Amino acid sequence: MSVCIQPPYMFVVACLRHKTKPKLSNKEPNLSLIVALPLPTAAAQLCLATRYFRFQKRLLRQNTSMEAKTTEDHLKVHKMKKKVVRKQVRAQHTLMRHEGIECVSHATQSLVIANAGLGNGMSRQQLLRILEEYGAMETLLMPPNKPYSFVKYRTTEEAKKAFNALNGKEVTLEDCDQNIVLYINFVEKVSLQNAVPTSLPPGLMVIEKIISPEEERRMLEGIDWKGDEDTQNAQKTLKHRRVKHFGYEFRYDNNNVDKDKPLPGGLPEICNPFLEKCLKQGYIKHKPDQLTVNQYEPGQGIPPHTDTHSAFEDEIISLSLGAEIVMDFKHPDGRTVAIMLPRCSLLVMTGESRYLWTHGITPRKYDVIQASELGQKVGTITANAGDLTLNRRETRTSFTFRKVRRSPCSCIYPSVCDSQKGQHRLVQPSFPQNEMEASKLEQEYVHKVYEEIATHFSSTRHSPWPRIVEFLRSLPTGSIVADIGCGNGKYLSINKDLYMVGCDRSKNLVDICAEKHFQAFVCDALSVPIRSGSCDACISIAVIHHFSTAERRLATIHELARLLRPGGTALIYVWAMEQEYKNQKSKYLKEKNGSKNKEKEMNTGTAERPLSDQGPDNSSQDSAWSDQLLNGLKDESYSAKPVADFRLPVHTNRTSFHSQDLLVPWHLKGGSKKKEESVDTVLVPGGSKESQELSPVFHRYYHVFCEGELEAVCRTLDCVRVQKSYYDQGNWCVILEKL
Repeated sequence: MSVCIQPPYMFVVACLRHKTKPKLSNKEPNLSLIVALPLPTAAAQLCLATRYFRFQKRLLRQNTSMEAKTTEDHLKVHKMKKKVVRKQVRAQHTLMRHEGIECVSHATQSLVIANAGLGNGMSRQQLLRILEEYGAMETLLMPPNKPYSFVKYRTTEEAKKAFNALNGKEVTLEDCDQNIVLYINFVEKVSLQNAVPTSLPPGLMVIEKIISPEEERRMLEGIDWKGDEDTQNAQKTLKHRRVKHFGYEFRYDNNNVDKDKPLPGGLPEICNPFLEKCLKQGYIKHKPDQLTVNQYEPGQGIPPHTDTHSAFEDEIISLSLGAEIVMDFKHPDGRTVAIMLPRCSLLVMTGESRYLWTHGITPRKYDVIQASELGQKVGTITANAGDLTLNRRETRTSFTFRKVRRSPCSCIYPSVCDSQKGQHRLVQPSFPQNEMEASKLEQEYVHKVYEEIATHFSSTRHSPWPRIVEFLRSLPTGSIVADIGCGNGKYLSINKDLYMVGCDRSKNLVDICAEKHFQAFVCDALSVPIRSGSCDACISIAVIHHFSTAERRLATIHELARLLRPGGTALIYVWAMEQEYKNQKSKYLKEKNGSKNKEKEMNTGTAERPLSDQGPDNSSQDSAWSDQLLNGLKDESYSAKPVADFRLPVHTNRTSFHSQDLLVPWHLKGGSKKKEESVDTVLVPGGSKESQELSPVFHRYYHVFCEGELEAVCRTLDCVRVQKSYYDQGNWCVILEKL
């Protein structure tokens, strides 16, 4: 800058840009000067200019500092915004990969909130409090073990308000004082498939409030964790818990007990009243002689395991004291069931749940439980994303009572039994681990078998069941009805006022229908070539229990619903696990052969008499897998890696079931049309070679349903409602209505 001043004034110039000191000059400044002051005298000029220079220098420093600070703040904000965007993109990819839900760039009513899930410690109660500040919510879904949640607001404006306020916001988890940052995206809709409700493993019971709080206190005080370090049954501190043994010490090096070295003192006397109660009420048949006491602090657990078969008898009972816990059970086919064990409850394991399923406690400080059942409700934990929350663990002590076994185990699960390893037994098929294996299992042990036994099977299927007849006769005249898995067609001619068509997977059974002049064709129950919504009613009698995975059973019911018009109904029958219900035996059990005709089948588990017409009306309708129907029906809990190479047990005909998944023998009368090794699974029960040659034995796969299981599966479909469910002579039955 320059200033034009007439002589005799001199110029005082100061270049602040280059930090030069003020000086006198008689030349007009023409450089980048900040100050040029004309004053009367050189001394006054220099003094004032120096002061002004210092002022301007301080001002410049302040401005420079403020500019630097502002630039730094802008940089931080920019970095934070970039981080939020990066996390948002990552959350989008995770959501697309795991749930198949695509995030959108425009505002909607629905949000996905990353870092605010059950999997990273956010409880439903805390998240509700955070979200409800911005408006009324319609839905809050928290998938189990996932680090994200979904929320749907009533309006888009409320969702935008929550998005703007919470995206990138840091919050503190209430229970663990850990800070997390929320990352939010818009989605078109909040929709997660409800998990199929699970039932307790066969042979398992949970009895609530088996003891009083006073009895609980006495039992806990009766265990001295510190006073007997020098005795044989001193407590041991394991990696995941501390443990103490009574009666016999369980050795973790070989997972067994030394049956010849009992511990002194036996079981604590404080346990006697409780054990007497269990004997009196029928929870156990024999008084236990071994006790293991485990104490778990929050964050501790026990790995999945099955109690050694050769070490203990069938019944194992466990008492939960001090706190509730969620125990995880796992079947060899990968199915898992999480079960809430309330405080002062008793767990009873017998049969399949004792010998086959593993049980364990995951080491964690919180359990995922039903939000609607926070008051330590007993039962399975269903993975319903709309009703899950976290429950903080507390110190829990378990009293597990067992009876030491004095002879080798002879259970029906030889593939997982240490007593039966190496013995020559029937090589049964394994549980399927994927869709390809499931399809192959059903092809070998359902489809091919029914093709072989079709003629003999049809000769035993001639008497219609009364309640199925009642259903068919209740339909309006002219109704179009599809019998999916019609077998030999015995229900196709019940009501002449209906137009009925049947289908079955077995060509030989469909040929028998044709001989009777019935309308029937060959197809698969997972893909029926009938137009959607064209049927007034459908029946599926003894079909779905031949499907070997939960997804395939659900897909078959979904296909039935597809065929129905709105308001149409479907009747479904499946074989029941409970062949004795409300103190009444089913016809299947009542018609067991007399003792003189019974045969001990120690090695095969088969009975000589085939299933009669009083047993389930088995159809061959099963599954070639349909990609179209199974897409979207998969649940990751079913794709878990199996815990053992478990072989399907062979059922003894006319006896109660001990496993839900099994092989049921069919003794073919009159020989077989053809011999195929993969189909004709003839068993030789020692010393009866001739009779076996005359009567080949085939084995059919079944999944027998527990009480409530069929109804629960049906309720997972939004397109139908359950009109009625009932038990009919060893079968569970439902009537569905298409919505």
